[in-house]
Amino acid sequence: MDKDDSIKTMRHSAAHVLAAASVQLRPETRLGVGPDIENGFYHDIDVDENYSEQDLKVLEKKMKEIQRMKLSIVKKDISKNEAKKLFKNDPFKLELIEDIEGDTVSISDMGDGFFVTLCDGAHVKSTGDIGYFKLTHLAGVYWKGDESNKQIQRIYGVAFPSKDELKAHMTMLEEAKKRDHRKIGKDLDLFTFSPLVGAGLPLFTPRGTVIRDELEKFLRSIQEPLGFQRVNIPHITKPELYKTSGHWDKFKDELFHVSGKHGAKFVMKPMNCPHHTQIYASKQRSYRDLPLRFVEVTTVYRDELAGELQGLSRVRSITQDDGHVFCREDQMEQEIETIMSIIDAFYTVFEFEMQIRLSLRDPEKADAYLGTDEIWEKSEDMLRSTLRAHKKDFEEQIGEAAFYGPKIDFVGKDSLGREWQLATIQLDFNMPERFGLTYIDSDNTEKTPIMIHRAIAGALERFIAVLLEHYAGNLPLWLSPVQVIVLPISDDQVEYAEEVAKQLRSADIRVDVDERSEGIGRKIRDAEMLKVPIMLVVGQKEARDSTVSVRSHADGDEGVQEVPRLVENLVERIAERK
Repeated sequence: MDKDDSIKTMRHSAAHVLAAASVQLRPETRLGVGPDIENGFYHDIDVDENYSEQDLKVLEKKMKEIQRMKLSIVKKDISKNEAKKLFKNDPFKLELIEDIEGDTVSISDMGDGFFVTLCDGAHVKSTGDIGYFKLTHLAGVYWKGDESNKQIQRIYGVAFPSKDELKAHMTMLEEAKKRDHRKIGKDLDLFTFSPLVGAGLPLFTPRGTVIRDELEKFLRSIQEPLGFQRVNIPHITKPELYKTSGHWDKFKDELFHVSGKHGAKFVMKPMNCPHHTQIYASKQRSYRDLPLRFVEVTTVYRDELAGELQGLSRVRSITQDDGHVFCREDQMEQEIETIMSIIDAFYTVFEFEMQIRLSLRDPEKADAYLGTDEIWEKSEDMLRSTLRAHKKDFEEQIGEAAFYGPKIDFVGKDSLGREWQLATIQLDFNMPERFGLTYIDSDNTEKTPIMIHRAIAGALERFIAVLLEHYAGNLPLWLSPVQVIVLPISDDQVEYAEEVAKQLRSADIRVDVDERSEGIGRKIRDAEMLKVPIMLVVGQKEARDSTVSVRSHADGDEGVQEVPRLVENLVERIAERK
């Protein structure tokens, strides 16, 4: 067992100890599932009176008691009938037993009737081996993620092999709490949610919309010189489009359904690739036409469970910077290289440490994917060879492919060391075939193009959430909603402040003037709270000399400057996105 597997086993075992602690404290405990997750574990639990956040300390104390007992954890196989008798008072376990194929199930036993649960996973030898842990928070979830089922509690914890690792992680969580994008978004007046609009449907303010627009402009500036052409598609479609693409069977439960007149059925689009195939299919294509590169920033809609929505990180309206390349097989490697260059140019600006993951099909679950084994082996080998040819370091991840093809995922590490799956490149032989897409090749025969799906920022909402937390709200100058604020010391300097602002606006710099009759200290504090990158203080001396006293949010006082020189410097910094 390698280190990663041993840590996963430790965390999964910690989930069992959490379940055992609940049974000891609340004998009526009914148990759902309890897997390991990144950095820790959780267990779904149903009790007569819900646990509170204060109860987590009690549960944690009981877990440590069980840890000190060093109870052996033994895995056994028993018949389904035995299991049903053993778990006769736990409806969730009985339901899980019915879902298991075969005549036997596996259980985990801590011995002498102390605690037994249904589980087929690996475990540590004893409860003493679950490492250093802490319970972190509670959430309400529906059993099996189905809103028609009972709502139960999910208790989360973190676990690490060493005390120092746990301490470092808890310090990071405290810092992450301060950087929560939902708080920053409210403090900086970037976005809001309304119960009249609906959960998971963010509304961006003028300030927040500036950030979205700047990201879109940046993406266009990189992509359009490389031949990507903007397209535009409707937000609804007939179901037949997704039935043809193969999305219907996989995502039908996530679709918003729309009824038209006379019983016409439509759905809100949950993805854009099938629409883009129809632009390709609108006329006969020649090998000379390829590659065709379509790109669009557009919103898709997915009916996410209410309990899984989280600020901008998980929403029901998702704005994607989506692109699709239709090309010949001999063009594929060059197209992927071009897309990788776009990804590199985009993320270098944000100073993310990027890692590459080759996401492959799980061959043991082949029925969950479109296409033949031959197509999958070919497409996976093509991506693997492309990465090696361009000397890219990567790791392979089984089971993380899209259902229609393998993909290259780019994982970014933010300023707190947290990993985020960001950009993606997906190779698709299946969808062009399902839609009957063709081109006339040089030998005058019909061929099927390859389709490359790519997203650079991914979902803009989620990416903005990542950026706000990465920068702790201190957005770089080029991306800040207000780049400069002019602060007159008294009412006598308001007119001069407006003259300075006019010069800045003429250079396309976003600028405000604080005309309030407040002291300069208060104006500076308020500008600092809004994290405005550049503050220009103007008093009698500055107005007389046609200068400004420059103060930056990052570095404090930067001295007095003449306005034309300042404007020139800011324009350069903004253009270079520094």
